[in-house]
Amino acid sequence: MGEQETAARPDAADRLFEAINAHDLDAVTRCYTPQAVAVTPEIVAEGREQIASYHAHMWQGFPGVKLAVMGKAVFGDLIVIEALGAATHSGPYLGLGGDVLQATGRRVSIRSCWLFTIEDDLIASERLYYDQLQIFTQLGLTLSDGGGPLP
Repeated sequence: MGEQETAARPDAADRLFEAINAHDLDAVTRCYTPQAVAVTPEIVAEGREQIASYHAHMWQGFPGVKLAVMGKAVFGDLIVIEALGAATHSGPYLGLGGDVLQATGRRVSIRSCWLFTIEDDLIASERLYYDQLQIFTQLGLTLSDGGGPLP
């Protein structure tokens, strides 16, 4: 019975996805260790404050973002999640080379892979992977001109 209870209890990754979908920055921050590191295509964030800033930035560019877990595997202290994120780009978003892309009003749907290392039921490290070309194309941008709009 103890094993079933442990398996049914939400882990740090589950709590993070719930907090992201609720746009609850305090709850997001509580999912990480104080020294956590998050590596994403846009940034390397070290510590809770920088990680919170990254999530706040993403919500500014994509305020209605929702993540759906498509698959999950747990291997000891490693959690791997395949997710689908969907949102409308309705605010500023950090693009290539640090340029800020203003709202395009375009809807995006992006598959991603998240790898978490867990310590004491908190996220110690996070690696987020997604196809940047996919998101840029859906936003109507090209990579050849530094992320400018398609003609």
